[in-house]
Amino acid sequence: MSAKAVISTSERAAAPAALGLEAATIAVLAGGRSTEREVSLSSAREIARALATPSGPEDRRGPARVVEVELAADGRWIVAGRSLAVGEALAALAGVDVVFSGLHGGEGEGGTIQGLCAAAGLATTGSDVRGSAVALDKVFSRELVRAAGGTVARGRAVDLADWRRDPDRELAVLVSWPGAGWVVKPRCGGSSVGTAIARRADELPGALETAFRYEDEALVEELLVGVELTGGVVEDPAGSLVALPAIEIRPHPGRFFDYEEKYSPAGAAELCPPESVSAEIGERVRRLSLLAHRTLRCRGYSRSDFLLPAGSREPVFLEANTLPGMTPRSLVPLAARTAGIDYRTLCLWIAAAALRGRGR
Repeated sequence: MSAKAVISTSERAAAPAALGLEAATIAVLAGGRSTEREVSLSSAREIARALATPSGPEDRRGPARVVEVELAADGRWIVAGRSLAVGEALAALAGVDVVFSGLHGGEGEGGTIQGLCAAAGLATTGSDVRGSAVALDKVFSRELVRAAGGTVARGRAVDLADWRRDPDRELAVLVSWPGAGWVVKPRCGGSSVGTAIARRADELPGALETAFRYEDEALVEELLVGVELTGGVVEDPAGSLVALPAIEIRPHPGRFFDYEEKYSPAGAAELCPPESVSAEIGERVRRLSLLAHRTLRCRGYSRSDFLLPAGSREPVFLEANTLPGMTPRSLVPLAARTAGIDYRTLCLWIAAAALRGRGR
């Protein structure tokens, strides 16, 4: 698969003819049981609306039919208004061409649902089981990106059992690090749920306990001070990877890019292109986003997050998202819009990539 960092106007204009979605049936999957359930419901509503709404009378790019599917908190699937057990739901979706996953975090982003759909012969958007599982695991993903040439912060995985058995030993290792503090997050969480910042050693136990409310293992990284940046990647209808423009994220003073800053209408400022870094740094983020996408074996689209430490010219990789948000405030749609790719076209590209990858 070839890769590029820009897409021309002529390529965007010619791309719809190659989508192959004119007669497709697309199921949009929402909800799930993760802490990001509400974000997923919002993303999926936008995706379903975009897919089902032609941009004009001549627009024949989209699916012939859109089916809305909700994965309920109790594990049942609601397909076109009918509450079904998993096996019944998969049987009901047998005629679907693509399952467009609007799920975030947990089993929806970690590969479980992807594997279930693959076993049933259903093509799903985004990464496959392997790419999903590896990217969601912050410890694995950062080590793979580091080995591929990216830069990561000093970090350590802390297991709940080890913490309960000998907290002083774990704290002794962490407090030996020089720096401004620590960022503590669940190993496989998303949307910064369960993430806390400890600026003093006596705040570390509380930060770890917060992460352990969501998972039995936490990732502790050194706290870096600088500019938060993110880069999206999407596969175009020709099968090439397009690195979208970088985005600068500016949380409110004294805050980090937590759940409220991500999704509240009054949350962090999101600047595309970035204003606090040079075009050269923005290009570096795009290249590193491509590196992360390929290294972690992502498919369809992804978004990788970085931090540029004060005084440095090398962005530090934080994590990759294989099912990034698609809400009205989400970052990948913003970057795509800046590149001249409207929201509906972005959704169609993602669906077309899944259809192409059915036999891969």
